[in-house]
Amino acid sequence: MFGIIRPCRHRLGERLLESWTAHLCGLCLALRDGHGQLARTATNYDGLIVSVLVEAQTASRPDARRTAGPCPLRGLRTAPVARGEGARLAAAVSLALASAKMRDHVDDADGVFARRPVAVAAGGVAERWRRQSRSAGTALGFDPEVLFASLSRQAEVEAAAGIGSSVLLVTAPTEEATALALEHTAVLAGRPGNRAPLREVGRYFGRLAHLLDAVEDLTEDQANGAWNPLVATGTSLAEAERLCRDAVHGIRLALAEVEVTDGALVHRLLAHETDAAVGRVFGHAQAHGSRQDWTPPPMGPNPFGQPGIFPPPPPAPTRRNPLVACGLWAVLCCTCQACCREEYENPCTGRRMHGPCRDCDCDCCDCGDCCECCDGCDGCDGCDCCDCSC
Repeated sequence: MFGIIRPCRHRLGERLLESWTAHLCGLCLALRDGHGQLARTATNYDGLIVSVLVEAQTASRPDARRTAGPCPLRGLRTAPVARGEGARLAAAVSLALASAKMRDHVDDADGVFARRPVAVAAGGVAERWRRQSRSAGTALGFDPEVLFASLSRQAEVEAAAGIGSSVLLVTAPTEEATALALEHTAVLAGRPGNRAPLREVGRYFGRLAHLLDAVEDLTEDQANGAWNPLVATGTSLAEAERLCRDAVHGIRLALAEVEVTDGALVHRLLAHETDAAVGRVFGHAQAHGSRQDWTPPPMGPNPFGQPGIFPPPPPAPTRRNPLVACGLWAVLCCTCQACCREEYENPCTGRRMHGPCRDCDCDCCDCGDCCECCDGCDGCDGCDCCDCSC
């Protein structure tokens, strides 16, 4: 569960990269310390936004960081990591979202979850994470049950969706859940005036995450006959991109009303990396054939399987021996190809993938886009917010 915000170190700069890593590792360790080793698999890039927002609204404190021990993912180096209420809230929210997602896979019998032993084990893990999320959230004054109630409406909303209905009806539960989580960061930081704008930021961020996930899964869902909000509602790729661009713009407008002590990383992640995510997802969709660039029929039944609407699905991906796949993954990761290679084959499924640095020009600090966006923006001192040095 990596999320939609996947910043490249060359765009962040040294200072913001160190801060971003501190929050990512802080979330991972908060999950481990509070909920066990298995809970660390719920770590995701989007979840650390909660931790970043709490710290951005709070006065700088010397106890906001602690030194963590060596970790293989940091090259066996120690590092300062975030701690405190922000990291714990991020852990509670991440567990809640992971629990809901896993329960959804079990209910839909997706892939390996169709096997009864796997479904039973996954269902147990999902329930345990739900209890742990509830306990951790309650200790912070946040009620995860409200978040679960929002997410539980998803199945009902999806069942009612059809050609001609708005895809925003499908994204509404995700929007509400994300809004509740980001709004509570203002409560923890003692900034009641930030609750309304942060709720708006969360709503747009939830919409963006849901739509981008739908676009990324579109080809695979079509091939497998799985439910996809774009297909179910007859939403074209162009319309989905327009809604995503509007969401990024809405995040920027709402973020300008949030009072922060140090908003550099928040601005970089929510105002710039969200835009980069839209460009990456839709650019990748267009670069891999026109089968996703479709215009829905004006009205009619769900188009799954109807001839003439979609091209034939691509051939099923090949699957390698697990030991061979693990070895190939080790080579890709140790040689940094998984991060920086233009395109490579997934060792497990045979699907084509690209590294997160593919769209990053490593010889440029990305200052051009930063200056264009930040010029005259409230709370943003030119390019300083992006740690640009050119």
